[in-house]
Amino acid sequence: MTPSPHISLAAVLEAHRTLAVEVIPFDFRSGGVEVFDFTAANHELTHLDINDATGFTEYLFEKIVNADVPVGIGRYNEDRVLYRHSPLFDGETERRSIHLGIDLFTVEGTEVNTPFAARVHSLADNNALGDYGPTVILEHRLGQTRFYTLYGHLARTSLESLTSGQSLDAGERVGQVGDLNENGGWPPHLHFQIITDLLGRAGDFPGVASPSQRERYLELCPDPNLILGIPGL
Repeated sequence: MTPSPHISLAAVLEAHRTLAVEVIPFDFRSGGVEVFDFTAANHELTHLDINDATGFTEYLFEKIVNADVPVGIGRYNEDRVLYRHSPLFDGETERRSIHLGIDLFTVEGTEVNTPFAARVHSLADNNALGDYGPTVILEHRLGQTRFYTLYGHLARTSLESLTSGQSLDAGERVGQVGDLNENGGWPPHLHFQIITDLLGRAGDFPGVASPSQRERYLELCPDPNLILGIPGL
């Protein structure tokens, strides 16, 4: 039986993990992180106004500071309750809530790099409320395997230094983490996602799926921790 694309890609990424450069300048293997829970099980969220991006930012970064770590983590394949403030996540029959990437919460201006050599596939400013804001999609090849990585919630200046088709070496800068006034209205963070097939899209790809489409999109978007290598996820 032919393996599904995400299993094949997972094996390739596992084999190349030690060669991957840090996406943001922190060695996750040698230091701790604060892992957030954005599901209904976290009752602290019921007392927060998610529409208040400033207050939500203060809540998250206070936890990061108190944990004495440099980065907060938003998990992959998490059924979230965070997407009520924007009609972007409304569907005809159900709301999109399954997170398809890993979020790296860190201060605005943090440098974002490509983990492997890449070609800039596409870039866009997805500036609707709750969207990615400035977004870059890179195309990678490891041996005969092609895949893509998406970088969302960047600073707008990130789009000024890249062009479609541009080649990047491993570790070369993709951009910087944006602030809440330019990143779609979210606390400063990088949304990092792996994609096996862009389905003809450019500059954008769903980062959140509806529960009924969960398995389909997890096939298309395998666990970003295959690259990041964050212990405990």
